[in-house]
Amino acid sequence: MAISPDQKPFKVVVVEASRSEDLAGSVLSIAPQAALGDASVRAEENQPGNLNGNVSEPESPAGAVETFFDLVIGELSSLRTRSEIDAIERAADLILDCESRGGRVHVTGIGKSEHIARYVASLLSSTGTPAYFLHATECIHGCAGQVCPNEIAIAISNSGTTPELLSAIETLREFGTKIIAVSGNRDSELARIADVLLDAGVDNEGGELNLVPRASILAKIYVLCSLSVALEAHKGLTREQYARWHPGGALGRLARGE
Repeated sequence: MAISPDQKPFKVVVVEASRSEDLAGSVLSIAPQAALGDASVRAEENQPGNLNGNVSEPESPAGAVETFFDLVIGELSSLRTRSEIDAIERAADLILDCESRGGRVHVTGIGKSEHIARYVASLLSSTGTPAYFLHATECIHGCAGQVCPNEIAIAISNSGTTPELLSAIETLREFGTKIIAVSGNRDSELARIADVLLDAGVDNEGGELNLVPRASILAKIYVLCSLSVALEAHKGLTREQYARWHPGGALGRLARGE
């Protein structure tokens, strides 16, 4: 083959048989280790949340659901082990004392917590504790008038730092409203100003992003349902009373024994 002026002639190197065998052995022994090292690096780079590498393939929908089920059970179990029964009892005592003086309970929250507040107001009312939903953002625009002096407000906020809610609580405080806080942040402003704090904190919301409120929603409902159970036990709620407050639907028929 012709060699162009820019090319240098090939230089033939003769390798003794013994040296070629040693070289081959060295390459074969190093290659698996190198491949393993590369694989380890790639696996590390592909871990979820690793910004230096590619994002790993997401779980299948079924796998994500299984993971979420396990996560929620773990979060609620953790909450159960650290739940302060005495805090729930103190909250119940505040409500019972307020009722004994003709006062009422108002439940408030912002965002997803607003939906919880509406449910809890309905739950308490149906089990013998008259309760009313209080719109937190409207509270400082006139709706604070629904709260009479020395009544109770249950304020729900995962962060405990929501400005609109804190403004509402500040307004209610001015005329002696007692505050029961339900929050995932024990060090928050809401927790600091509350008369009683019900801890509803979780470490992980579930889902790929760990942002969307899921586990924290269940935790707050878990804690507030326990408060409703405490109040129901204090009042000795009977099936007849429940049937009067809930006469319609399948539950009404069940309460009446039909």
